[in-house]
Amino acid sequence: MCRPRRGTVRKHEDVHNSTSPAPRLIRAVGLVRYVDRRLLLVRADYQVAFYLPGGKIDPGETEVEALHREVREELGVGLRGADFLGRYLADAVGQGDGVRVELACYAGELDGEPRPAAEIAELAWLTRDEYLAHEVTAPAIVALFADLTAA
Repeated sequence: MCRPRRGTVRKHEDVHNSTSPAPRLIRAVGLVRYVDRRLLLVRADYQVAFYLPGGKIDPGETEVEALHREVREELGVGLRGADFLGRYLADAVGQGDGVRVELACYAGELDGEPRPAAEIAELAWLTRDEYLAHEVTAPAIVALFADLTAA
């Protein structure tokens, strides 16, 4: 379904000189539910961009443990299985300059009908073109869509 990817969607990396602060890296996991060319995406009440259900990995958690916790919190349902699909490194949307995200993507089945919960304001099943039509997109999700539609 998705080829592992370790690049970014940007063609030019930012160059940090000795006076620039070191870039920050956020480690996160995301659930990839891709059905009929539509990807399940969510938007938090504090964000403009849609992204995968999931989130940051807490200290001491494995990626799979974090994914199960985040899916339950954000979608109000459990997750059956977690198959690793790929890893994306890209600029983090809405997190400030120089902040990057390393997004580990997993596929799995939901044990019920997802609904917005916790900080999630909106849930949507979007095609690649529908996603790209949004004013703000997450570079990691754009790269994921490219891989999903190429497969």
